[in-house]
Amino acid sequence: MKSAMKSPIVRRFIRRTRPEGLRRPSAARLNQLLVLFAGTSTMGGTTRRYSAFPEGYELAKVWEYKPQGGTWGSLNKPTAGPQSEKELPKGKHPLQLHSMATPNGVKATILLEELHDAYGLEYDAYPIKIGEGDQFTSGFVEANPNSKIPALLHYLDEKGPSSKPRSIFESGAILMYLCEHFDKDHRFLPTEADKRAETLSWLFWQMGSAPYLGGGFGHFYHYAPVKIEYAIDRFTMETKRQLDVLERHLSGKDGRGGGPYMVGDTYTIADMAIWPWYGSLVLGRLYGGSDKFLQVEQYPHVLEWAHRIDAREAVRRGQMVNKLWGEESEQLPERHSAKDFEAVPTASS
Repeated sequence: MKSAMKSPIVRRFIRRTRPEGLRRPSAARLNQLLVLFAGTSTMGGTTRRYSAFPEGYELAKVWEYKPQGGTWGSLNKPTAGPQSEKELPKGKHPLQLHSMATPNGVKATILLEELHDAYGLEYDAYPIKIGEGDQFTSGFVEANPNSKIPALLHYLDEKGPSSKPRSIFESGAILMYLCEHFDKDHRFLPTEADKRAETLSWLFWQMGSAPYLGGGFGHFYHYAPVKIEYAIDRFTMETKRQLDVLERHLSGKDGRGGGPYMVGDTYTIADMAIWPWYGSLVLGRLYGGSDKFLQVEQYPHVLEWAHRIDAREAVRRGQMVNKLWGEESEQLPERHSAKDFEAVPTASS
């Protein structure tokens, strides 16, 4: 037992994982944890490494579902479709957003607020409490069969044959739809061929890249019930590579013109899609301590861009819509009019 406790692997493991004030685990328990976290055993004074953990785990020929741990594990299942019956609420405006103020949800509310400032567009926004399974209700699944926020319903003509709303899901599709139908001056999705191509390229770069940030890095760094070095290293490396892609682009090093926005001097839906993930990340708002962990100061042009977007009034409001946590001055759980923001208490009140 003493030899196991003296192992440098064990000492390093204790320093990294033991919370303040807890007694040292037994050698047997520590060995179980080492096998779980690192595929390593130190019992008997020798070090053994395992190719799988928990020790003895073998890849089955056919996978079988087992309830998962972690923040969202109890909700996730390998099947689609509604899990309960509940209709979605409906407001007075043709546009009805059902969402939550996660990065994907904030993309839509930022654009909706920008369209309000540019054209006076109004909309209703209702929260989807994903921690309580609202995304699996019958009404939401009808709006989005994939059970992911955001979902947008557009009531084109309540008195005519199209009284059933048009449903648009996936955040990128929602951004494009809103621009095509409500951005009459093409402020946020340019019509000029080169700028449009650049906007759509970066919009879909975000769609393909963010799962590595959220579902990869964010999950294993912040949400997973265990800290697995291999998984954290794998997705940290990819997240930093993506930040470097943005840094090179915004600085002009990639030969595509540089900033101050993703499409040169034009603020577009590419910025609105990328900022809630990567801007919030470098500003230290996504996962506690991750800005230090990722050394975001290595990406000065990304930081400048993040602060530039953050200073926009529509972006400030967009982050508040459908938010159910944090300071009350940052929350507007439901939105039905621009005047609703006036009722939100200020930070000093």
